[in-house]
Amino acid sequence: MMIGIALNNINWLLKIMYPIYYREIINTYANEYCLDPHLVAAIIRTESKFNAKAKSSKNARGLMQISPITGKWASEELSIDNYDEKSLFIPEINIKIGCWYLDKLRDEFDGNLLLMLAAYNGGSGNVSKWLQDPRYSLDGKTLKDIPFAETKKYVQKVMKSYKVYRIIYR
Repeated sequence: MMIGIALNNINWLLKIMYPIYYREIINTYANEYCLDPHLVAAIIRTESKFNAKAKSSKNARGLMQISPITGKWASEELSIDNYDEKSLFIPEINIKIGCWYLDKLRDEFDGNLLLMLAAYNGGSGNVSKWLQDPRYSLDGKTLKDIPFAETKKYVQKVMKSYKVYRIIYR
């Protein structure tokens, strides 16, 4: 009996530390792009801590921290009417674009999650360069090291959050 209560308390505490806001929107676009909604939640937690008004020093915006250039590209590809940079602060548009972009990265990097996350943070051009550099990749398909400290830390944080989300929200 006491173990059950303790486990419920731990789960409750973990859900406070690892919330999922905008669950319906996340599920909609994760399903549309065949992504795990727990992965999308982990990215949002890492990128913005679920703050829809977040803006980075590099001008990335909203929940999934979409850069204006990626937002413009996505809005054209997705035919989003009346799009402007302020649209990236709208959760529905931001999550749609973020999931669309993750789908593009999945195609580009053959579904390799670590490469997708590294590209989401550090740019797909950089990841492609690292894959061709024997200091970072032995086989041209996987990375043994990520040279950008911020990107390396980002991938680790997202993967940790992703594992936690999958456990507590199974």
